[in-house]
Amino acid sequence: MEHSNIFLTVLALVLYLGGTTVFAQHDHGLGVGHNNAHGASMDHGNKSANPKSVSTKDPGSKNTLDEQLAHNTHLSSKLQSLLPANVKLQDAADGFKNMGQFVAAVHVSHNLNIPFDQLKGKMTGKPPMSLGKAIHELHPNVDAKAETKKAEDQAKKDIEGSKVENKEADQREGQHKKESRS
Repeated sequence: MEHSNIFLTVLALVLYLGGTTVFAQHDHGLGVGHNNAHGASMDHGNKSANPKSVSTKDPGSKNTLDEQLAHNTHLSSKLQSLLPANVKLQDAADGFKNMGQFVAAVHVSHNLNIPFDQLKGKMTGKPPMSLGKAIHELHPNVDAKAETKKAEDQAKKDIEGSKVENKEADQREGQHKKESRS
């Protein structure tokens, strides 16, 4: 009995200290793509997935999905082209946990020709569904796991690519300003 109490005490201490270390490494509000130690991820409810992205609904974060989309014009343009013409990008993003989840949902909607509002309703409803489960319910004859992976890969590529494009655009703008001062 005494050994099990010691074991449980040590286990609780390790878990407590491990969680504190992870929290200390967290970069609040930086968005998807920064190799953060914890946060919401593009796993869409899959608890075994690798948590690499930061939730945009973090109470301490001022960087919402709307703000990220407004500042990332390359990604916004790409996503808008994948949505129906009558859907406003900021409205489409409302309710999603993070940028990765939203971008993956846009890709699934486009790839499988699933109406975006139906997919969004499943993923952001009460209770919210994972992307894979929503795909399975809306399009039962496809391999939901494969389509989820495909969309998550597309989302990661879009998000990372837009960061490079935005950085290059900022550098060009800075160079242009420097040249105009000369």
